[in-house]
Amino acid sequence: MIDLHSHILPNIDDGSRSIKESLSLLSMLSSQGVKTVAATPHFYAENDPPERFLERRNESYEKLFSSLTDGEYPEILLGAEVRYYGGISRMNELSRFCIGNTDILLLEMPFNRWSKSVLKELRAIACSGECRVVLAHIERYISMQEKGIIDSLREEGILLQTNASFFSNLITRRKALKLLANGFFDFIGSDCHNTVSRPPRISEACAVIEKKLGKELLRDFTDYSKTVLGYNLNNI
Repeated sequence: MIDLHSHILPNIDDGSRSIKESLSLLSMLSSQGVKTVAATPHFYAENDPPERFLERRNESYEKLFSSLTDGEYPEILLGAEVRYYGGISRMNELSRFCIGNTDILLLEMPFNRWSKSVLKELRAIACSGECRVVLAHIERYISMQEKGIIDSLREEGILLQTNASFFSNLITRRKALKLLANGFFDFIGSDCHNTVSRPPRISEACAVIEKKLGKELLRDFTDYSKTVLGYNLNNI
C-alpha cells in the first residue's frame, strides 16, 4: 500500500513534533500494510523561500533517517504539500517539490469555490509537462465547487487524492465508497500528523473498502495507484 500524503517528518510543520513521534508514526503505517510513504510537509510560499524550505525538509529527513533502526519501516519518498497561491504556475522549478523522483506534485487548493483564475493556473501547471498535479484531500473541496468542475479537471489529467479518514468516518463513508467504486480517486493518503488526534487510518479505510466493495477492488485500486505513481513498482 502507498500512503501519498503524510506529515511524518519531525519539527517542520504542524505534523510530528519529535523524532520519537515520527518513528511511532512510521511503525503504525508499517503495521497497517504501508510499504511506501510520501513525506509531504506543508509548503507555504508566503512563509518560506523554496530553497529554505527544501533545506529544512532535507535536514529533518536526515535526522529521522539516522534514527531508523533495523525495524520494519516504510520506504520514505520526500515531497511536499504545496499550498496554491496566485502565480504558482509561474514558479521556477516547481518540479523540485514533486514526490521522490516522480513528477507527482501534491497541491493543496483554496478552501472555497475556485475562481476562473485559480482554475486557469491549475490547468497551466497540468499542461506545462513539468508536473502531474494531484489535488490533496479532494473530499474537502467537492461540495464547494461548481457542478462538473472536478470531473472536467480529471478529464484533463489532474489526479485526485483522498484521505483515509473519508472512509473510516461513519458520516462520510457511504459517499467515499461510491466515489471510489466510480473510479473517482487515484490515491489514498493518511494525512497523518500525530499519533493521537490525527493518526494513520489506512488500515481502517482498507477494511471498510474490502468489506463493502470487495478484496478484488481494493487490490485493483492499490495496483492502479502504484502504476500512476510509476515509482519502484516491485517494492510497493
